[in-house]
Amino acid sequence: MDAHLRDLRYFVAIAEELSFTRAAARLFVSQPALSKQLKQLEEQLRVRLVDRDRRAVALTAAGRALLPAAREILCAWDEAQRAVSDAAATEASVLTVGLSTSVGRGLLADMRARFAERRPAWSIRFRQVDWDDPTAGLADRAVDVAFVWLPIPRQDAFTVQVVAEEPRSVALRDDHPLAGRETVAFRELLDEPFLALPEAAGPLRDFWLALDQRGGHPVNIGATVANADETFAALENGSGIVLMASGNAAIYRRPGIAAVPVTGLPPSRLALAWRAGDHRTAIRDLLCTLLPDPRCEPATT
Repeated sequence: MDAHLRDLRYFVAIAEELSFTRAAARLFVSQPALSKQLKQLEEQLRVRLVDRDRRAVALTAAGRALLPAAREILCAWDEAQRAVSDAAATEASVLTVGLSTSVGRGLLADMRARFAERRPAWSIRFRQVDWDDPTAGLADRAVDVAFVWLPIPRQDAFTVQVVAEEPRSVALRDDHPLAGRETVAFRELLDEPFLALPEAAGPLRDFWLALDQRGGHPVNIGATVANADETFAALENGSGIVLMASGNAAIYRRPGIAAVPVTGLPPSRLALAWRAGDHRTAIRDLLCTLLPDPRCEPATT
């Protein structure tokens, strides 16, 4: 039986990370699922590819022999997918843009209008993606470009252009003791229950929990939320509080929910991101609609 590309991709991640924990986070899968697929590949090839104990992960001789071939196969398949995607996008004249939250700030309306000026025959399609994929669909190639909050896992695999930088606010119920304040220092929030993104969000989850600013103080997770609707349901039932960009605090105004600016935290950064090897001119034109640059060519007439 031929090996599945997924199994080879999982094996390469394990071989490069030499850690099942890091490989699972990189692939947005659970460790048991990762182990299961590796075992399946080993059974198909009738060899042991990885030696694993409580302290270390190491490739066997067979694993070391397979690694360069597996990389070459995956690279060839990625190139084939890119060629197919480019051909399909050119034929359909559509760019798919991933989102994990409402972007607001006037960005989407301006982008759509200016992109239509540059490429009258093209259109933009938006796709909403839950927070268990912090790349908003880029990682699994469901979208061409995406609005993402930084940092994201394996950020070096993407080209990233920051389009907004904003201070953070805290959203909480309007009957919370801090709800009427003009500002609140982050140290005052340390013992509060926080709403957290799914663990698959990796460094982005840590950012919105402000782990780097806690000085070792443990975080109290009140609930895990996968999207904006779940966040506001959890806020309304008192499961916890949540940090958000100040721009999103304005977008998501709701009865019974207050937003207070937080001091003592670095700002949040909203970015447009796309895969590092994707050099299509349509993506360049899309970026030019957000950040006019002297290097951008005039719009098509």
